[in-house]
Amino acid sequence: MSRATILVVEDDPNLLEGIRTILELDGYETITAENGQQALELLHYNGSHPDLIISDIMMPNMDGIELLKAVRKEPRWLMIPFIYLTAKGDKTDMQRGKRLGVDDYLIKPFEAEDLLIAVESRLRRHEALNAIHEQRVANLKRNILTILNHEFRTPLTFIVAYADMLTNHNANELSDQDLLAFLKGVKSGATRLRYLIENFILLVELETGDAARTFEWRRMPIYDAGELLAEAANRALMSIETERFFTLNISPNLPLFVADREYLIIALTQLVVNAFKFSPPDSPVILGANADRDEIHLWVQDFGLGIPEHELEAIWQLFYQVHREHDQDQGAGSGLAIVHGITRLHGGRISVQSEVNYGSIFTISLPVG
Repeated sequence: MSRATILVVEDDPNLLEGIRTILELDGYETITAENGQQALELLHYNGSHPDLIISDIMMPNMDGIELLKAVRKEPRWLMIPFIYLTAKGDKTDMQRGKRLGVDDYLIKPFEAEDLLIAVESRLRRHEALNAIHEQRVANLKRNILTILNHEFRTPLTFIVAYADMLTNHNANELSDQDLLAFLKGVKSGATRLRYLIENFILLVELETGDAARTFEWRRMPIYDAGELLAEAANRALMSIETERFFTLNISPNLPLFVADREYLIIALTQLVVNAFKFSPPDSPVILGANADRDEIHLWVQDFGLGIPEHELEAIWQLFYQVHREHDQDQGAGSGLAIVHGITRLHGGRISVQSEVNYGSIFTISLPVG
C-alpha cells in the first residue's frame, strides 16, 4: 500500500532537500515548493491533494501564515494536517498559527526523528478523525434509510390512495364533501412527507457541518424573543393541522442575543409540535422567555404525558421515540435530535424537566452579551 504524500514548503534549498530525503527514505511521497505561492499553484493544478503539509513561516512572495489562510479557506483542503517549521522561541508566529488552526510545530533545528514522529502522529490523528467521521456518516445513512423505509410508506400511502379515489371516480359523482375529504387526505400525506424530508436534510446538514457554515454567515442579533416563540407556535399549528391553542409568557426587558433566526425557530417549532402531540386537545401549551445574567432561556411547557425519568437521557438520540405505544403516528423520532443539534450550534444547552402524567418543560438556554 502506498504511503502518504507530503507537500514540503521551504525557501532554504538545503533544508528543503534534507526534509525531502528524510521523508522519502521513510517511504513517503513528497512534493516540494519554495514559497507559499508555488505551494498554492501545486495544490490547484495537482489532480489530488497531499495528505499533509509542512511549511516554513518566513518565506518570500507568500509566507506560511498566508499559505495556511488560503488552505483553510478552500473546502477541499480544509482537513489537510498542517505543520509549521519555526525558529526557536518565536512565540508571535506560533500564536498566529494556533489562531488559524495549525496542527503542530517543529522548532528549528530539529532531528530527523522529531520530523518523522510529528508527521506520523499527525497522519494517524487525521486517519482516526476521518474514520470517526465516515462511521458517523455511515451510521446516519443507515438510520435514515431504515426510518425512511418505514416512515415514508404512511404518507405515500395516503397520497396514492386518495389520488386513486379521485381518479377512479367520476368527478360529477362525488359530493363536495367527498371531494374535500379526498383532497385533505392528499394534502395531509404531502405535508407529512415534506416535513420528513426537511428534517432529514437538516439532520444531514448538522452532521456534516454545513449547518455550522450557514450559522456563521446567517447569525444576527435577536431583539424580540416573543416574536420568535409566536412564529414557532404558528408554524407548529400549521404542521399538525388540528385546532390547538397556546399562550405566551415573556419576561420584560430581555437582553439581546445572537442567533440564526431560522434555525432557532425550527428548533422551537419541534418542541411545540411535541407539546401539542403529547398533551390533551383541551390542554394549553405555554411558550415563555426569561433571562439571568449570562443566559436567555426559551421554554415550552405542556401538561401532557410527561417522560419517564429513565428515558430523559436517551430522548436526544437520533430516531429515539418516547410513548411509541401511545401514538403510532408520532413521527420519525428526529425532532429532539434536531433541537439538540441546533442548540449546540448556538453554543447553548437544552434541558428538560418532566413528570409522568403532569407534563414537561423543555428549555433552550443561549448565551447573551
